[in-house]
Amino acid sequence: MKKCLIIENSYKEESKEIGSKISRVLSSYGISYSHYVLAQEPFVPSVESVPFSENDFVITLGGDGTVLFAARGCAPLGIPVFPVNLGQFGFIAGIQKDSWEKDLELFMNNQLKPDVRNMIQVEVFRDDKKIASSYGLNDIVLASQIPAAMVSFCVVYNESKLGNFRADGVLVSTATGSTAYSVSAGGPIVDPELDAFVFTCVNPFSLSARPLVFNPEGTLSISILPDRNDKVRAVVDGQISKDLICGDKVVITKSKHKAILLGCSVDNFYEALRSKLNWAGGPHA
Repeated sequence: MKKCLIIENSYKEESKEIGSKISRVLSSYGISYSHYVLAQEPFVPSVESVPFSENDFVITLGGDGTVLFAARGCAPLGIPVFPVNLGQFGFIAGIQKDSWEKDLELFMNNQLKPDVRNMIQVEVFRDDKKIASSYGLNDIVLASQIPAAMVSFCVVYNESKLGNFRADGVLVSTATGSTAYSVSAGGPIVDPELDAFVFTCVNPFSLSARPLVFNPEGTLSISILPDRNDKVRAVVDGQISKDLICGDKVVITKSKHKAILLGCSVDNFYEALRSKLNWAGGPHA
């Protein structure tokens, strides 16, 4: 390891201070570093604008959203992400702010096991022509651009039509993303070591619309159907968006890219569930 990129989330007041401390520690290991400030703006910058390829690993100082941003830049390059949690939940950012120095020492001594996570590939087609493509670690959400207005979707898995759904939106998450928007919409919490896609409707106009768990080796296709409202926006990882129109088809497959995360073991995942969601197994859970 010779060079590191430190990504600081400007929304987190501690990020600059901890970033300075990390810089000094990296210098003691003979590792050069650079800083990138992820500013809180309406639109997240493109990962292509960040010099990920010049580094051997990346340290993120923020919450899970900062990790999602870094993962999209690092995954195609096979670069690991060392995620220090300054957010609220930290299901992905598994390294706590009071233990980063110890974990960084373990990493420098090849004693911190990396956790490899699958990602989703998203392609948008209009009139049989691909007009957009992206990939993400968490999820793809298709939702109405108009608040409290339903949209109609046709959902197909491989060659099997699952049906037409009317809902505020639909989403497909990875196992990693099952603890994000998906669980808020009533989807299951999935062990991050499982290879799965979770399909969940957001406020469906049907009591029978239940979350479904799919083999990610297949293909999910979601088409926008004619309705009184057909203004839809596709959003990947809550950060990359594309406006859709009636007839557009979104094709979701497993990405060839994989995110390499440090300090994000399954033990840390279940500890986050217990502590952040106040699981107690009793009346006060």
